[in-house]
Amino acid sequence: MNMDTIYDIDLERRPANFTALSPLSFLARTARVYPEEVAIIHGPLRRTWGETASRCRQLASALARRGIKRGDTVAIMAPNTPEIFEAHFGVPMSGAVLNALNVRLDADTLAFILSHGEAKVLLTDTEFAPVIKNALGQCHQEILVVDIDDSQGSGGECLGQLSYEELLAEGDPAYHWALPLDEWEAISLNYTSGTTGNPKGVVYHHRGAYLNALSNIVGWNMAHHPVYLWTLPMFHCNGWCFPWTLAAVAGTNVCLRNVSAGNVYAAIADYDVSHFCGAPVVLNLLINAPDSERRDFAHTVNVMTAAAPPPPSVLTAMEAQGFAMTHVYGLTETYGPAVICAWKPEWNDLTGDEQARVKARQGVPYHALEDLQILESSSLENVQPDAQQMGEAMFRGNIVMKGYLKNPAATAEAFAGGWFHSGDLGVMHPDGYIQLKDRSKDIIISGGENISSIEIEDVLYRHPAILEAAVVARPDDHWGETPCAFVLFKDDTVPASEQEIINFCRDNMAHFKAPRTVIFGELPKTSTGKVQKYKLRERTEALGTL
Repeated sequence: MNMDTIYDIDLERRPANFTALSPLSFLARTARVYPEEVAIIHGPLRRTWGETASRCRQLASALARRGIKRGDTVAIMAPNTPEIFEAHFGVPMSGAVLNALNVRLDADTLAFILSHGEAKVLLTDTEFAPVIKNALGQCHQEILVVDIDDSQGSGGECLGQLSYEELLAEGDPAYHWALPLDEWEAISLNYTSGTTGNPKGVVYHHRGAYLNALSNIVGWNMAHHPVYLWTLPMFHCNGWCFPWTLAAVAGTNVCLRNVSAGNVYAAIADYDVSHFCGAPVVLNLLINAPDSERRDFAHTVNVMTAAAPPPPSVLTAMEAQGFAMTHVYGLTETYGPAVICAWKPEWNDLTGDEQARVKARQGVPYHALEDLQILESSSLENVQPDAQQMGEAMFRGNIVMKGYLKNPAATAEAFAGGWFHSGDLGVMHPDGYIQLKDRSKDIIISGGENISSIEIEDVLYRHPAILEAAVVARPDDHWGETPCAFVLFKDDTVPASEQEIINFCRDNMAHFKAPRTVIFGELPKTSTGKVQKYKLRERTEALGTL
């Protein structure tokens, strides 16, 4: 059946009127319009947008000359340095897909990610040589290893065939790259912890990255030429798409290799930082910093925070110290922030505490998110907007992932019923703002990192003295929350101490995932033998914060 209308006939797409949406376009425009504006600050290093664009083209060209093509994976293991920023453009310019690795992961997990993502190239900072060397030893595919020797880093062993600068020297700064033929093509691959088994590979497309980068601008009311401090790791959901956002607004990227209160305050004072993002752990660093680490600044600094919902008291304390707070919410599967606690003029009349309470809610959809609802998980019916009835937060729209790499079953489950199922439980307020109450996936968010309770339990069960184990989150004033392990020993074994259990976990997984609290004794169970985690959560809440 022909459904053409007069607006369809002889009005097809042409090169003159249609191109694929891609954040790579932002770099091309800014390099054209503002080539002399400062793009990168890293210690004494200064690079303009013209220089940065040239280096990105060189990277793309060098990768292409090395045989990297459309659909290949290029991984990078680096803190917030110019190299990882350049990789967000240079890698997709070559047609490849960027896989930014979490620098806090253990060798086993990194080996799985490199193998599962079929990485052809690994750009790696020498600081992480020990864990990368171990991970590479477990990989069976051929990987071109390129060393990043950062002048602001601590050094370390070179593992690769060549250095990053040597790789760039192979490339053409005038390389003619092309936008993807289809904006649905993958631009990046990010791994999420999940709750069971190996991490899942979340695939982003050019269209989603483009749209969320712009949503960051609109939602945060960012003006041109902001000075953005990189406290948020660029390996977290591609830095919540902010590398592409900063290219769109011709901002200055202040790279911060090591996040500390002193370094943040110094950057704010020295470079007139206007914006930064961070988990509540960063906020606590600043609030509780000693006078010796503080620096005076006269301007307002805009801060976007997410991860574990920030306590209203933290938001109030930040506002009192010259920071304007914006609360967002999202997941790896939604390109980072997809929900924002959009400010309403009438809230200006509220007291400081009342403002903090409304700001602590997650909020409403980003501009590029089609819909956000709190629904009953199985029936997909809307909950009552009474701030009482709980349901699951579900997303729909252009800033939801393509799906999970090589995992059709998990993809189908996540998209059941035409919605992305977040696994996060919350309520809908009468004004249409959502607020999270719990996480059905038993994910612990500590310092902005997702930690699977089941992964910790798997390690605990490896201990020869442990019969039963369960892990839940415990409130933590510094990290937001940290893992708390409940352990029952075997009758015929010598009990281990709390510190011995913690050390055992640290020896068998990334240190940040290990429990900080261990409680011994019987675990409450249902009649069918299932551990009642809600009772354990009640016990951790009764303990108070660490």
